[in-house]
Amino acid sequence: MTPPLAPARLDGRRVLLTQSEVFMGPVLREVLARQGAEVIADPRALDTPDAAAAVVAEAGPIDALVAHLAVPAPTTPVDAVDEAEWRAVFAHMVDPLPRLLRAVLPAWRARGGGCFLVMGSASALRGIKRTSSYAAARGAQLAWVQAAGAELGASGVQVNAIAQNFVDNPTYFPASLQALPAFQARLAREVPLGRLVTGEEDAAFAAYLLSDAAACFVGQVFPLSGGWAVR
Repeated sequence: MTPPLAPARLDGRRVLLTQSEVFMGPVLREVLARQGAEVIADPRALDTPDAAAAVVAEAGPIDALVAHLAVPAPTTPVDAVDEAEWRAVFAHMVDPLPRLLRAVLPAWRARGGGCFLVMGSASALRGIKRTSSYAAARGAQLAWVQAAGAELGASGVQVNAIAQNFVDNPTYFPASLQALPAFQARLAREVPLGRLVTGEEDAAFAAYLLSDAAACFVGQVFPLSGGWAVR
């Protein structure tokens, strides 16, 4: 068995993790805690106007926030995406970001720093058929990260994102999908790494970005997709 990876330490840091029971939530919670963080794991979706502020208030003082937002990706043809689908995807994955930042920013500015990490998607970096609403929302996340990071970097508040795809997780790559020969052929054809990135590898990188070792990064989007998307 491969030993656990050893990302940078997070001793003494309180980290709020949203939507902690889906997507990358469980492995993020495990790896961040292993690296010394006190993880405040909140399972709720943040698709209502007051939800983000409530989650932050209930968490108490935090040093970092992992904006981990996910919905099952629709597979609707581009000309069939209706208002309800478009609005729902953006309500779950885009609208919470400024609300979360507004909730944490006063305290972080007062103390001179904090880390805001968005777990995003490489679907915003490379076209995939029948994903227009999902890719648009993920793209909005990344554009917001770059703008917010550029604005806040000098204050000590870091805003960055991991843009992932082909990472092992039960939301987008369940075991039933991975077992299909067609999926294995797609991996071999499209992903230079030749396999899924493990959840542990992804979470280890997230831990690094939340650590002092990554204090120089602001407004940056890091593709993590086994080479499927590299920009």
